[in-house]
Formats: sequence, structure tokens, C-alpha cells
Amino acid sequence: MLSYSQGNRNDGFAVTAMAYRGQWTSTDQVAERAIDSGLIDRFGTLDRTTGGETHRYSLSGEWAARGQDSQSKANAWWVKSGLDLWSNFQYCLNDFANSGTCDTGDQFKQSERRQNAGFAASHSLFATWGSLPVENSFGVYGRIDRLRPVGLYTTQARNTLSTVREDDVTQKNLALWAQNETRWKPWLRSIVGLRGDTYRFDVDSSLAANSGKASDQMLSPKFSLILGPWRRTELYLNYGQGFHSNDARGTTIKLDPVDGVTPVDSVNPLVRTTGYEIGLRSEPLKGWQTTLALWQLNMDSELLFVGDAGTTEPSRPSRRYGVEWTNFYVPVDWLAFDADLAWSHARFSENSVDGNYIPGAVMATANLGVTIDNLGPWFGSIRLRYFGSRPLIEDNSVRSSSSSLTNMRLGYKLDKQTRVWVDVYNLFDREVNDIEYWYDSQLPNEIAPVFDRHIHPSEPRTFRLTLSHRF
Repeated sequence: MLSYSQGNRNDGFAVTAMAYRGQWTSTDQVAERAIDSGLIDRFGTLDRTTGGETHRYSLSGEWAARGQDSQSKANAWWVKSGLDLWSNFQYCLNDFANSGTCDTGDQFKQSERRQNAGFAASHSLFATWGSLPVENSFGVYGRIDRLRPVGLYTTQARNTLSTVREDDVTQKNLALWAQNETRWKPWLRSIVGLRGDTYRFDVDSSLAANSGKASDQMLSPKFSLILGPWRRTELYLNYGQGFHSNDARGTTIKLDPVDGVTPVDSVNPLVRTTGYEIGLRSEPLKGWQTTLALWQLNMDSELLFVGDAGTTEPSRPSRRYGVEWTNFYVPVDWLAFDADLAWSHARFSENSVDGNYIPGAVMATANLGVTIDNLGPWFGSIRLRYFGSRPLIEDNSVRSSSSSLTNMRLGYKLDKQTRVWVDVYNLFDREVNDIEYWYDSQLPNEIAPVFDRHIHPSEPRTFRLTLSHRF
């Protein structure tokens, strides 16, 4: 990474160049029964050639200028990247079904070569309407992505056997937005905004029937009302609409690329989301900052993981709601506590005989920490991360296990510029999983597919030593 800057974020500029390249061999999620039977150990693999190669080169710049009653900001970027990812989630299922043996296995490669570039610019004016202080902002955003190509291939030991599909994709996005913030009273202010997005997709597929063009537009309003503070407490209400975009290839698809015959429905390019939130921010004690928020999110279509393709596919509409409680407490200048707790309820909003639970939606999470600093040369922290159980299929008959991990850091400042520290990940060496899915697979010694949990274990207790010097 190489960066050059002058000034600051409100009045200055910066230019940054970055380059990254990586290669790895890694374990996919594996069938839990393979571990339980002793076929592999907990950190073993059923395909020793899964992994990937990637590269990414980027150039970006940002600029800002502060006037007496205005603020202007702009940035632009260019990225060139590539990814080859080899996975094997079902081992012999498709190979056995097609040939009656497990000669090549079910390894596949996802690959893309991409260039994207974009820009964003905004201008804010600080003024008064009568006696009311206001801030009016407006901006523009643009981005273009060119994928030449993006593909899915069947492979064996990273050697390509056949092409499932290969596409050249161009995706363009242009957005305009405006926002007004008005302080009506010393204890009352509002924020009103509107953003308009237009998208265009152009797909040139290896299967001609799946080539085509698609476009979509969407307006996204937002509104916030902030009351207070009274006794170091304020209440806020938020409403907003947004969207997520679907895979460009899904917007023009007509036939299943595997057999080239079966009709497939295309998806909407943009999917609407609508969110609501009411919250309370307060400082009930000196040094203790806390926020309590109730929220709801409605989505016109969920994206669900597909095990055999390693991708996501659109699903039914959903409704989620929950509560979040964040805390940060500094009783003395060398000691800090933080606690982030969240609970949510997630269901599909359209009934189905399959069930209405959303696979992978976590109900409860917690992130707790204690940090020590400014205590002579010593510093350190200890953190606990908790993920609750979650449904793995729509009828909630199969659930994941919960997980909790503790990480610790202990360091020493050699001088003002040099420090050394050791990190301990998974301090108590807990045997928990980072990934859990439920789908069918077929091991080399099996003659039929079996539905099972497919897991990826968290790393065992790991130590990392770091030396840092600033100059």
C-alpha cells in the first residue's frame, strides 16, 4: 500500500495505491458424519485441492474542500481483480449419479476477471431558513463493473473438465441523492432524504438463450426525527427504504445452464427493503454511553445459500424485527468495558408447506470486552463473541449449535514508537463451528446421498506475536 495526502478529511486530498495477491489451500465445510466416523479428523479435508487464487490492484483518490458555509467532497476509484475458487461441497453425489462411480468427484471452480471504476461527489450548504439552522446536501454516485469472464466449471484436482456456464457481464449504476437536515428547536431536528438509482445489466452468455439486457430503477426515501437531549438523553425515530441487487446473470436467464433445456424464471434486478427503527441514546452515568434500539426490516425477497453451486438464490419475502443494546463504559482513564447485545426474530412473510424459518438467521448475538490501556507500559484486552443457535432449514427441525469464542491480547510499550504484543485466539480452545449448513452429500464410501450438517470448525487456540514501530 502506498498513500500520499495533504490536509485533512474536510479540507485536503489523498491518493492511495494498493496491490494484493494470494494463493491458498483450505478446507471446505465438510460433512459432520465424516468426522464422527473417523474418516477425517476435525480439521481434515475430503478434497485436498480445494482453495483459491486471487489478485487485486486498485488506485483511489479523495478530495475535500471546506468553505465558510459549505462542504464539498469527492472520490474516485479503479480496481482490477481476479478470483479462482475451487470448492467441493457434495464430494461424489453428482459424479456417482452420472457414472455410478466416484472417479472425478464434484469439485467445481468459480472464476471471474473484473474491472470496476466509480466516483462519488457531494456538496453541503449550511444556512438558515428564517431562524432555523439547516444543512442541505446533494450528491451523485456512479459505478461500472466489467466481468470478462465470470464462470462456473466442473473440475478435478483444479483441472477443468467442462464449462457449466461462462458469461461476459457489464453492470452500470448511477444514483442521485438529496438530503435536508433542519433544527426546528434546540431539542428537535429532522433529516429527510431521497435517493434515486438506475441499474443496467448486459449479459453475453455461453448459452445464447441466457444472453440479454435488463434494467431497473428505484427511489429510496428516508426520514429521521431526533428529540433531545434532555438530561444527556435523546430519542430518535428512523424510517428508510433501500434495496439489494440480484446477480446480473439471473436477470436475463431463461434456461438452466446445466442441461440447456429446462426453463428458468428470471429475477427482478432490484429488490425493495423497508426499515423502521426507534431508539434511545443516553449517558446515565459519567463515562457510560448506551443505546437501546428496536427495529424492523421487511424484504421483498431473501437470498439463500445453495450448497451444490456455492452461490445464493432468491427466495420468498421476509420480515425481521429485533432489539439491540450497545454499551461503552470508561470508569477510569485506563479501563474500558463494552457490551453489544442483540436479539432478532426472522421469518418468511409468505407461508409455505416447507416452513417459514429463514435458514442461517441468528436469533441472539453478544460481543463483550474489557480493555486496559494507559497503565504504564502495559496494555491488553479480552473479548467474548457469542452466536446463538439458528435454523438450518425452513421448518426449524434442524438447528445449528451455538458458539462462543474468547480472544485475548497482552502488550508492552517499549517506547513511544515501538510496542510488542501477543494475541491468543480461541483462548479456551473451544470446539465450535464457524459454518453450519444442512444439505445432502455423498462420501466416497456411500452409494446414496445423505442429508447432514456440513461444518467448518473454528481455528484451535492460536498465538500471534506482533512487533510495531512507527516512524
